[in-house]
Amino acid sequence: MPTSFLEIVELPDGRIALRRAEDEEALVILDFSADAKAFLQGHHVEVAKAMLSVGVQMAGRLAEGDFERDEEGPRVLH
Repeated sequence: MPTSFLEIVELPDGRIALRRAEDEEALVILDFSADAKAFLQGHHVEVAKAMLSVGVQMAGRLAEGDFERDEEGPRVLH
């Protein structure tokens, strides 16, 4: 992915999007359920920022080859 500034925005429908600053198309969209928003007591935007920040950092590390994935066996996501 070319280097560009990324921004996190809250869309009119309440979803949180990560996009290039010069583009309206979202790269990633987070959609918290009403239950999750209630549980987070209105702090879902801060949680989304943290989630996206870690994701961007991880993507950078992957691009630099800092991670090796064992191709054997199933992938467990948790």
